[in-house]
Order: sequence, then C-alpha cells, then structure tokens
Amino acid sequence: MSTVSTARAARRRPGRPVPVSVNGHPIASADIIRETQHHASADPDETWALATRALAIRELLRQEADRLAIEAEPLEDDEGRRETPDEARLRALLDREVAVPRADEAACRRYYDSNRRRFRSPDLFEAAHILLPADPGDAAARDAARQAAQALIDELKDRPQAFTALCASHSACPSREQGGNLGQIGPGQTVAEFEQALRRMTPGALHGEPVETRYGFHVVRLDRRIDGRELPFELVRERIADYLDEAVHRRALQQYVAILAGRAAVTGVDLAAAHGPLVQ
Repeated sequence: MSTVSTARAARRRPGRPVPVSVNGHPIASADIIRETQHHASADPDETWALATRALAIRELLRQEADRLAIEAEPLEDDEGRRETPDEARLRALLDREVAVPRADEAACRRYYDSNRRRFRSPDLFEAAHILLPADPGDAAARDAARQAAQALIDELKDRPQAFTALCASHSACPSREQGGNLGQIGPGQTVAEFEQALRRMTPGALHGEPVETRYGFHVVRLDRRIDGRELPFELVRERIADYLDEAVHRRALQQYVAILAGRAAVTGVDLAAAHGPLVQ
C-alpha cells in the first residue's frame, strides 16, 4: 500500500524540509532547491511543493522505466537542444504506456458546436485620440490633465471638425502627426482601460469623458468598429484537435501516475495533488 504524506506536510517551507522518498530512494533537499527555479510562484510554499512533486513523479517514472528495461536514443529538437538519456527513457516510457487516440472529426465538431463563441476573429477598432500626459504618482498633474481633457471634449462637442488641430497642439502621443489616428486596434494592442472605452462607444462618436490610463487622460473618438466574425470549422479544426489531444493526454498521464503511486511507497509528498505539471 502507498505511504503518502499529507499535503500540508508537503507544502512546508524549504527551511524545514520533510524527508521525501520514492520506494526508499531519497530525494535530496538540494535537488528540490534546484528544481524550484522551474516552478515560480508568489508563494514559496507552493513553489517548494510543486518542485518536490515534480521530482517525486520523475523518480517514480524512472523506476518504472528501469523495471520495464526501457531504452531510448536521445532526440534533438529544431533548436539543437538534445535530450538527456534519462529524458529520452521517460519519453519512451510515456509514449509506450500512455498512448491515447487523436480526437476524431466528430469530437472536434462537437467541441466546435458547443463553443462557437470562442472561434471568432477579433473585433477591430479604428480610433483617434488626444493624450494629455500625467505621471500616475502625481495627483496634481493627474487632476490638471483630467480638466484639460474635459475642456477639449466640451470644445469638440461644439466643433468636432477641430479634432485634428487640437490634437496637433495638445497631444503628447506621436499619433498627433496623423491627427491622433491610431489605425486598427485589436485585442491586447492597447491598455485595458482604453480598449474597454472603445468597446462601449458608438462609431463616429466622441467619448463623453476623459479616458484615464497610466499614461494620463485621453480624448477618444471612435471612427469605425469592425465586428469579428465566426471562423469556419475547417479553419480551426487542427487547433481544436490539438487542444482536445492535450487534455486527454494530461488526464491519461495523471491516471498513469496515480496507478504507479498507488503501488509505491512514497513519503513526504502528495502525488494525488491535482495542481501543477506532472512532468517537465
């Protein structure tokens, strides 16, 4: 029967490590410390637990490769990086023991039909702006920039044709040379506050109040919105297949590790934990 420590014990800080072993083979604290660089987390306990679990799983698989006398030639990737002998053996073990079928056409089609909203081209926006800059930490400058931006908005409500001239004389953005025109903006191409403002606007309209970002305050005009369109199944079929294959392979790998752990004597780490990568 497996001997498994509690998750709480496995998550103690590196300063007070719990002895970790797999079938009597110890995993040294020094090795866990080196492994933590591959498991960055804001919580040191979490980093330690993930590193410990990864090494324990690797040792479990290495022992199974020994038992099955797995041999494999190291491979080299397109960038010239070559597997170590141990990495090659673990890859060969998993290829042999965790083989899963590829997602078929019907499975991919079902996923597509159930998640059509995910498969759309992005919305695009054509906009222009006038930037009144202000340092985020300067409250007085922020207040002045907000008031200046609001004054420009009030003026543009009466004289919308003055946007280009006001942009040239007031904006701190290089786009002032093009009348503030930013071209087509897609998701993630500007700061979140600016993008959210665009999504709330009607094409041809001026935003009713200054849009605040870390750069300062913006007078924003939306010239055009191009709504995204649903992508045809044929265009995303391979992407869906890759996603489904990865999900199935991960579940199969988790099940395989659980079976091996159930037959092993494991101390100091909980291999039943549902979080974190199984193998790196």
